[in-house]
Amino acid sequence: MKAMDTALHGARPAPGGQRAVRAVRAVALALAVVACAAVAQERRNYFNDPFMQLTLAIAQCPVPPGPEVSLSEMQAQAHGRAERGTSCFRAGRCRLPNAYLYDAEIMERVQKAVQVDGRFADTSVWALGQRRWVWLRGCVRSPEQAQALEQLVRGLDDVEAVVNELEVVAP
Repeated sequence: MKAMDTALHGARPAPGGQRAVRAVRAVALALAVVACAAVAQERRNYFNDPFMQLTLAIAQCPVPPGPEVSLSEMQAQAHGRAERGTSCFRAGRCRLPNAYLYDAEIMERVQKAVQVDGRFADTSVWALGQRRWVWLRGCVRSPEQAQALEQLVRGLDDVEAVVNELEVVAP
């Protein structure tokens, strides 16, 4: 009990123990630095941008990158996203105060429209929504199919723009 009481109340470590204390502190500091670096490099969808698979029929089509960013990238993008998000409302082009508030609803409509249309069952397509813009990514069978999909999405309510990044893959 006396030894425990001495340790708890700040008694000096034995001469060899001083090095051990420094080593433990150094290891703890190194682990903390590594943990912070890992968190800073972790890629997540910090802004909750909707990203969804619409179709999956072309096996060799790679899954496109989603909206994941690192913590530092998120911090760098935050101000610009705030400005772009509110500018359409300030200009009178949006009924909601931020363009990003439309994205989840738009993406649900995109998914339903593609499923109901039926012309895209032989494709592998993903869609990303950001501030009323829709990015179409993945693989289609022809340039005409890519154009038809772009036109379908462009015609949906509240969609401001469509970015067609579809790749044509021969059957």
